[in-house]
Amino acid sequence: MPRSVRVLGPAVLTIVALVATFAALSFGGGADAQLIQDPGPITRYGVPIAKLLTNLAAAGMIGALVLAVWALSPKRREFDLALDVAAASAAVMTVASAATAFFTFLLVTAVPFELSDDFGQKLGQFVTTIELGQAWLTTTLVAAAVTVLCFAVRNHTALVFVTVLAVASLVPMAQQGHAAGAAGHNAAISALGLHLVFAAAWLGGLLTIVLLKRALGTERLVVVLTRYSTVALVCFIVVALSGYASAALRIGTLDELATPYGGLVVVKVAALIALGCFGAVQRRFLIGRMTRGAGPGPFTWLVVGELVFMGLASGVAAALARTATPVTEEAGSLARTPAEILTGEPLPPWPEYFRFFTEWKPDLLWIVACGFGIFFYVAGVLRLRRRGDHWPAYRAVLWVAGLLLLAYVTSGGVNVYEQYLFSAHMLGHMALTMAVPVLLVPGAPVTLAARAIRPRKDGSRGGREWILLAVHSKFAGFIANPIVAAVLFAGSLWVFYYTPLFRWSMLDHIGHEWMVTHFLITGYLFVQSLIGIDPVPYRLPYPFRLLLLLGTMALHAFFGLAIMSGTGLFLADWYGAMGWGTDALVDQQLGGGIAWSVGEIPTVALAITVAIQWARSDEKESKRLDRHADRTGDAELEEYNARLAAIAEHDRSAG
Repeated sequence: MPRSVRVLGPAVLTIVALVATFAALSFGGGADAQLIQDPGPITRYGVPIAKLLTNLAAAGMIGALVLAVWALSPKRREFDLALDVAAASAAVMTVASAATAFFTFLLVTAVPFELSDDFGQKLGQFVTTIELGQAWLTTTLVAAAVTVLCFAVRNHTALVFVTVLAVASLVPMAQQGHAAGAAGHNAAISALGLHLVFAAAWLGGLLTIVLLKRALGTERLVVVLTRYSTVALVCFIVVALSGYASAALRIGTLDELATPYGGLVVVKVAALIALGCFGAVQRRFLIGRMTRGAGPGPFTWLVVGELVFMGLASGVAAALARTATPVTEEAGSLARTPAEILTGEPLPPWPEYFRFFTEWKPDLLWIVACGFGIFFYVAGVLRLRRRGDHWPAYRAVLWVAGLLLLAYVTSGGVNVYEQYLFSAHMLGHMALTMAVPVLLVPGAPVTLAARAIRPRKDGSRGGREWILLAVHSKFAGFIANPIVAAVLFAGSLWVFYYTPLFRWSMLDHIGHEWMVTHFLITGYLFVQSLIGIDPVPYRLPYPFRLLLLLGTMALHAFFGLAIMSGTGLFLADWYGAMGWGTDALVDQQLGGGIAWSVGEIPTVALAITVAIQWARSDEKESKRLDRHADRTGDAELEEYNARLAAIAEHDRSAG
């Protein structure tokens, strides 16, 4: 790729994005003068432009880090160059996010800019005490930290944590993308968060490949591009799904596509379809053509064209954030019941039993996770079977069933009513920590990944390498220890419900997602220590596994009984203030009964499974000894009998 094209690609991306932003702002009225306390055109245009630059820089930062972690080899110069790209992008993001905070302050407060102590105090108060200002301050500080870490860290494993920190810089942006009191606030956070992260990895990865082309060379470019194409395909799917979810929340009906906001959404959808076509051509034709020895000429201009449409989509997205939506975000403030005021959501139908199977409240984050979990697992099984290897069908059935159950718990009737009823919340908790892991653990995903994913030989780390590294790490060995897993499983119940963590999980969407993840992991570790197939550093003998199961579940049952007999509400100002026609204390005691009784079903299943594995282990050991005796002609038995005879002869001689 000529140097002029390496410069042209990023330049075209930036120019098209800026032009698209100005055009979209003009079309949608996102930068029109305000009727009251207009801050001026510089501020009105400064906010979306600064935010656009923040998004582009975040894409360069995250995309370069993802490539370094996933596709590039630390043994080659490409690795260090990618980190330099990430560091430079993070530095630009630091400045751009600080500028966004500054222009946002001017826009929100309409305070005229001046070089005075009073202006500085007001700006400082905005970024330290106001939620919107705190969000941009957090983004700026995290971006600055990533800038330093990209220069300081070169360890491949440590870069994973740097990448996680870089992704975390987008969380404040996702949380301010929808009014906190508006209906669909939690769904909007998930959709916008997924959209930002995966769009950044997609755009930034391609931009990094363009900048590293000269260091990669043609042969190496094919390898890296093949790995990036897999990432890009995943990103395309997630961006499409999250974009649809966000648009549905803000548009409402198809008729609203005729509004300026709807028109900009149509333009963004068209750009996304074009990018999908570019990706299909790249995967199906150009990579194969380059593998056969053809030059990268067509690919070069395809990349430039792809960056044009990415710039168009980025510019329109920046303008959409400043364009009035057909569905107003203040709808939640018109709630007429305490339950609606607390949750910001329209009340669901009365919770009759069949409603738990007919009502849905999708959580896009877990729908995406479960969908990809099923897809990659089935793909791994098919790969094994194509090469003639055996994989038990029951493992695949249990894995798919476990992920479908997880998708239901996080998006079905349980998720609809868990905000209003403690009993529904506890039902979901029991399913997450016990029922889902009992189905997932026998699926042996680590064993499947180790057998199905092709190993890397160039020093880079793909899925197989990262999974095995994580499984064999000291930290994994510690938390997978049966005693530690049991303590986490039982102890986290008490810690969660009797500390402010419970309140955080109800009031904050991030807290809710943490709760789901935590209970899913602790349940998985506990079940894995009892009946797991995947490799772990240490397993208890079967008798002690049964004792551990019985002891842990006794504590679990005691927890349920403590709730059943309790006379005080956990969250009196939440469940006790719903005013939804239910007795909160009775419902809480019902939740305790669910914790006590429902947990017994997986306990029995685990006990039966441990007993069966114990019996099979004894049977296998007996067969192994029989085969050994057949091979050696009972040599060990003959040697043992001879030793006994020698001892008897020695005793007779001594007598």
